[in-house]
Amino acid sequence: MLQDKLFKGKTIAILSGGGDTPALNSSIDAIRNRASMLGFKVYGIRKGWKGLLGDGDIVDLTNQPYNSYYGGTAIRSSRTNPFPSKSNVEDRTPQVIRNLKRYKIDILVTIGGDDTNGAAKRLYEQEGIPVIGFPKTIDNDLRTHTSHYFNGKEIESVICPGYPSAAHRIAEFASIIKTNAESHSRVMVMEVMGRNAGWLTGAGTFGGAKISLVPEVEMTKERQENFFNIVNERYKRKQTVLISVSEGVKWYSEKTGKTEVVYASKELDEYGHALLGGVSGIIAHDISQKLKLQTRSQVTGYYPRGGRCFEYDNRLTHALADKVVDLILREDYGKMPVMKFISPTEEVEEYNCDAIDMSSIGNLSLPKEYFDENTFTFTDYYNDFLSKIIGKPNYPTFEYDFPKINPEI
Repeated sequence: MLQDKLFKGKTIAILSGGGDTPALNSSIDAIRNRASMLGFKVYGIRKGWKGLLGDGDIVDLTNQPYNSYYGGTAIRSSRTNPFPSKSNVEDRTPQVIRNLKRYKIDILVTIGGDDTNGAAKRLYEQEGIPVIGFPKTIDNDLRTHTSHYFNGKEIESVICPGYPSAAHRIAEFASIIKTNAESHSRVMVMEVMGRNAGWLTGAGTFGGAKISLVPEVEMTKERQENFFNIVNERYKRKQTVLISVSEGVKWYSEKTGKTEVVYASKELDEYGHALLGGVSGIIAHDISQKLKLQTRSQVTGYYPRGGRCFEYDNRLTHALADKVVDLILREDYGKMPVMKFISPTEEVEEYNCDAIDMSSIGNLSLPKEYFDENTFTFTDYYNDFLSKIIGKPNYPTFEYDFPKINPEI
């Protein structure tokens, strides 16, 4: 009975901030359902932190139908930062606190990456607001203190909702443009989101990419020479090469003599990030110039961010939402639920979850075991990691070769 529920009369609110992912609605729905079972009234704060500014923009999610497999976030998102920043010097936290009181919100759950959950952490530490963070990023670089065991070795790894579905899509995208590159005997450079880390870029190898470039390895003039040699050798063998590159790759420029990232726009958002994009076009141009090979670039853009939520992501959001219940019951705020181990789909359950202090989140780059900077390839360690999440590589290959006919003499 409702009157017997532990948190009857209490209100929990959920917001989603930063970039969208295919797993956001799944996360919102999973948290909402469990909070409702505990007796909470559940609110959705629209457009991230922006929904707690001014008069507030709040909707009631209690007992409402919700499609958890539909990609993105039905309560919308923004990159609003309530704290002062270079692009907005105003401290808007008094507005946030005022609206939390006005709407009688007892607990706030923030779904986001380091920026969104970093702001939540500050509210918890400075104002004592009961906050629980929830991980989200397709880049998969949010430090979750997750262990990956392979080949007798323990590696600190990461698994965040949004990444599994995005990795599926990047592998699929790579397998599609691979056939275009083959048909035209081209080198194809595929650009993948990833500002500071190459976790998602590696998914391209599961769709047929044979060479990869990641932000963790600066492409200095010396490394470029090795890269060009490897591209040339691979092209000679197959008359085609698919290369997967992160948008945040630092590429050496002959014009400037510097190794730099490429910006689509240098305008900063409220967390101080400029918009990246375009490095694949520069790399494709330089390959054409250096090796005289027909080369094209293709930006995957927002493709991996959208579409339906895949099964691993759905299981992951539900397992982490179960851990949120544990945190609520123990009134253990300022924490974020995480997976303790990189596990196959059937083992993604609450018993393999943990909670970490939000002050220890931060970011984590690719482990050195996952990428070989000398050959520009992802290793067996990475392959095992991603295989547990999206399954083993399964891209189509045209298996046949044809005998060449020589003219009769």
